[in-house]
Amino acid sequence: MKKHKKNIFELNPDNIFDEITELQDEMFEGEYSKGNDAEEEPEIIDAPQPQSADAKYGEMLDKYQRCLAEFDNYRKRTDKEKAGRYDDGIRAACEKLLPIVDNFERALNACDDKENNFYKGIEMIARQFDNTLEELGVKAIATEPGVDFNAHHHYAVAHTEDENFGENVVAEVLQKGYVHKERVIRPAMVKVAN
Repeated sequence: MKKHKKNIFELNPDNIFDEITELQDEMFEGEYSKGNDAEEEPEIIDAPQPQSADAKYGEMLDKYQRCLAEFDNYRKRTDKEKAGRYDDGIRAACEKLLPIVDNFERALNACDDKENNFYKGIEMIARQFDNTLEELGVKAIATEPGVDFNAHHHYAVAHTEDENFGENVVAEVLQKGYVHKERVIRPAMVKVAN
């Protein structure tokens, strides 16, 4: 482009329209005629070839099927996460309630008069707690003296020498353990023999 002869600030205000038109002509002089006088051929860009209807249909069907598969995977993943959160909530709540269940069992074991109405009331409440835990899928770990020690389900707090039991066998259960859907909420506290 050429350098302009006039500065825009030097324009005559009385004749501003004519001078702006003249300035525009100077600026764009020869810009549009350049393409017509050029000897070289314009570059041809390969345009994308139009696809056939079958190819477009196949491509769209593939996209649709992939979208459906992704959505199905997303739905399954979120359902699994929701179930996991629900199970984690049950375990957390039960973990807080288990000391109360233990205290009810201690109260029942401490009472000698089994025909007392107070004892019967405590027994009913303890049974209701056990039924509620069972409805939630929480089960007591079956641990009785003579069972082999399992590090996943038992927590050994003491060791005793007893000839009646074999090696690494539970001699006494000090506190019940609980499990929910194969995950241990609290291991059983036991005394291990030999």
